Amino acid sequence: MSATASGTASPVLLVREGAVTWIRLNRPDVLNALDEPTAAAFLDACRGVAEEDGAGPTRVLVIGGNGRGFMAGGDVGRFNDDPAAAPGIAGAIISHLHEALRILDRLDLPVLASVHGPVAGAGMSLASAADLCIAADDAKFTMAYARIGATPDGSGSFHLPRLVGLRRAMELAMLSDVIDAAEALRIGLVNRVVPAASLVEETAALAQRLAAGPTVAYAGIRHLMRQSFDRTLDQQLDAERDHFLATATTDDFREGISAFVAKRRPAFTGR
Repeated sequence: MSATASGTASPVLLVREGAVTWIRLNRPDVLNALDEPTAAAFLDACRGVAEEDGAGPTRVLVIGGNGRGFMAGGDVGRFNDDPAAAPGIAGAIISHLHEALRILDRLDLPVLASVHGPVAGAGMSLASAADLCIAADDAKFTMAYARIGATPDGSGSFHLPRLVGLRRAMELAMLSDVIDAAEALRIGLVNRVVPAASLVEETAALAQRLAAGPTVAYAGIRHLMRQSFDRTLDQQLDAERDHFLATATTDDFREGISAFVAKRRPAFTGR
């Protein structure tokens, strides 16, 4: 299944592989740079996942890019074609992208970014918004916005300080230096780095591991972690109690307890 742009090859592909769904950016000729149709198609793909959330087979969402890189950011060529129209073009792209990110944030399933090659601008923001990020060893990261006299979008100013700390986030955003995958791993921007030739295989293995896990508990974990920055300790303790008691009523909890006592591997079903 794919999210399509009328009259063109789809700039975003929505591919379901059992319990794992892929959203694949598909403008390889421009390193998956975001223009209005691509941002709109990405939003449609996210809506497609959200509509099935909890009711369909998907238990893990993976976001990746086709071609030589994950995403080179916004399509700067579109801004250059008509500078006077640039604010309107950017506004349309950002509107679609930000609504998609709101949808991703509300999902009750893990979101994994699988990145390679250029991960720039909105691409870096999007990768930072995922719950987990696996990177090829050829990945190159840059916030890039300051290089064109712009400020971050795509949740970069929200997620980046939470991942790497305020001082390092300021440096990455203001200087817009390019960092490699090893440095991204060292500062906590990504979770693991794998050989470029193995990225698809390693991503699939990690996605399958997540898909075989207790996805109701995963939903609680992601919401607890994401919302913790906006709560007091008292509020977070209350939320932890509520989520734990909710998971204690699930089939997965009962299976997990039974497997622990029996010293066997649990067979979670996501219910």
